[in-house]
Amino acid sequence: MKKKDSAKASGAPVNDANVKLDNLERNREYSDGQFLTTDQGVRINNDHDTLKAGERGPSLLEDFIMREKITHFDHERIPERIVHARGSGAHGYFEAYGNVSNYTKAAFLNDTSIKTPVFVRFSTVAGFRGSTDLARDVRGFAIKFYTQEGNFDMVGNNMPVFFIQDAMKFPDLIHAVKPEPHNEIPQAQSAHDTFWDFISLMPESMHMIMWAMSDRAIPRSYRMMEGFGIHTFRFVNSEGKSTFVKFHLKPKLGTHAVVWDEALKISGNDPDFHRRDLYENIEMGNFPEWEFGVQLVPEEDEHKFNFDLLDPTKIIPEEMVPVTPIGRMVLNRNPDNFFAETEQVAFHPGHVVPGIDFTNDPLLQGRLFSYTDTQLSRLGSPNFHEIPINRPVAPMHNNQRDGHMRQEINVGKTHYSPNSLNDNYPAQAKESEGGYVSHYERVEAHKVRERSESFSDHFSQAALFYNSQTTVEQNHIINALRFELSKVETVAVRERMVGLLSQVDKKLAKKVAEGLGLAVSKPEKPMNKGVGADADQKKHEPKPLDKNYEPSDALSMVKNPTVTNTIETRQVAFLCGDGVSEKSVNALKDALKAKGASAKIIGPHAGSIKTDTGKDIKADFAFFSSSSVLFDAVYVPTVKSSDALAKNDNVIEFINNAFRHCKVIGFDSTMENLIKMTSIGDKGGMDKLKDVPGVLVNSNTSKNFTDDFIKLLGQHRIWEREQYITE
Repeated sequence: MKKKDSAKASGAPVNDANVKLDNLERNREYSDGQFLTTDQGVRINNDHDTLKAGERGPSLLEDFIMREKITHFDHERIPERIVHARGSGAHGYFEAYGNVSNYTKAAFLNDTSIKTPVFVRFSTVAGFRGSTDLARDVRGFAIKFYTQEGNFDMVGNNMPVFFIQDAMKFPDLIHAVKPEPHNEIPQAQSAHDTFWDFISLMPESMHMIMWAMSDRAIPRSYRMMEGFGIHTFRFVNSEGKSTFVKFHLKPKLGTHAVVWDEALKISGNDPDFHRRDLYENIEMGNFPEWEFGVQLVPEEDEHKFNFDLLDPTKIIPEEMVPVTPIGRMVLNRNPDNFFAETEQVAFHPGHVVPGIDFTNDPLLQGRLFSYTDTQLSRLGSPNFHEIPINRPVAPMHNNQRDGHMRQEINVGKTHYSPNSLNDNYPAQAKESEGGYVSHYERVEAHKVRERSESFSDHFSQAALFYNSQTTVEQNHIINALRFELSKVETVAVRERMVGLLSQVDKKLAKKVAEGLGLAVSKPEKPMNKGVGADADQKKHEPKPLDKNYEPSDALSMVKNPTVTNTIETRQVAFLCGDGVSEKSVNALKDALKAKGASAKIIGPHAGSIKTDTGKDIKADFAFFSSSSVLFDAVYVPTVKSSDALAKNDNVIEFINNAFRHCKVIGFDSTMENLIKMTSIGDKGGMDKLKDVPGVLVNSNTSKNFTDDFIKLLGQHRIWEREQYITE
């Protein structure tokens, strides 16, 4: 190798502002107009019959075509991920705002002239690959940035904290939340004994439990989730100065959820709801977008907080350290092949680039080992980085060779260092040439199996999260805890959980206990506080509640200051029948389209529906094959066959569920006989409907019906209706 090529060979940054975003093209196969072949390219004459000794004789071992086909089929399934098995992914790009050079030398975060390719995988945690998208669960939010300095993986979630403080407990957590081993029940649910038994003995989980029991655990869409890096990482600038950093992604469409009853019904109607929503919106050009931001803490301020920055069960409230936007991420292309890309993508929190480094967070430290070990097992080879979806756009040059499924064809006789036969190439890169140098940190301590006392406040931030929610959101948390714990058969586990909740908020504990038929008793001392048997137990007692936290609007989806009232990509169900008013349909449909939303025509049958002018309009769905839980709002225009709608049980259920789930509902005033058949009709006549939150009537005198409908739709849900229904 010539010396002039040394910078490229060493992996130094490639300053090409036009990096091809699609680095998979050379691996694509287009079969249109092509002959069928074996994996070796041999054209196949007969793909229907095994080679046999005579028409009815035994099959022959020499049939290499049959053996290749069956062998490949037998191995089409790789071991699914132990966690995050159920997922969906998409390609896109990241653009930097270029405002963090004082904090990090990472080129992709500072160069505004390039678009960095990304692949993002969203997932649930507990369920198997075939489970529902709508399980109450944490959602994975993992991003692979194909930067010019190598791959950077941000392996995060849609919640900023985690259940445990140390990776040593991760197998126990997952064993507890997975289906119980004696009967493998229940699937994709935490509502069972082993999970809550574990949690009731691990008070460090209480903050995460508040998040997991909130509506954050049942998102409306992957496109409407926040993303978090969870851990505290380090930024390192070109002078070697370190700054603590937490990663955030805030969705352009706002952060929204469904309600629990709705989630249950969606699981029955469309268990692929989130996967379909992501795929179809990208296909339609509704590209999901997030703003990428960071919370920055100078190294000298590490200990100024009343919590430990290295504790993964803690957040930095945004009121203390605001999130600084540093770029935006857009997803604009679906995978061509789910298995090759979404299933085979391999993320790892240890995949970092110069300018990004680790901290001593004990959960992060364990993940740095675990992910490599997992990919070796799941993908079967140390060469998983050569799978196209994992391959960096930066050049790869090293002395690693061979191994199962090696694809790289390494040229030359040397694969060791130092060497003199190839001028010692590939050569080590100096820091100035883009070589990765770990942050210079002094480490001097005894070897111990202990946890810092600064990690022992388990309840203050759980209380912060709960107290930051609106009354509606708090009620959802209470109801979620009641539901989950009612599924627990062991009364002692329920009692322990109520005791822990009383240390978060006494009113919360009392309301949950009432739903379980229990009294709030003095909390037990947990059997396991995450310390060794010989440790000083008194030293590690959970700290009392710190009441100095002020509520944080950023923790509430309703009060969040970044909330947006856009209705982009929202879908409104139009319940129609033959003779539907073309004028009514078009008026609202056009207004929705102008704001980026869409109308879906639901009719009594598949095919077309006749309007009152005799025109045909296509029905997107039929009453019997659809449900209000799949839409964001409902509109019933004037229909001549209104009696038929009023007698259709599917239509009545459609409207009743939309009403129960606090969605905007609009009626033309001519549909009074239908309204009377629904639960809305119980509120009185048409003149009373103006008092029902989120229900609008379109009449000759209502000039602002369309504007009012769109304005209410922008609120996502009409939450005051919950109290109205309860009353």
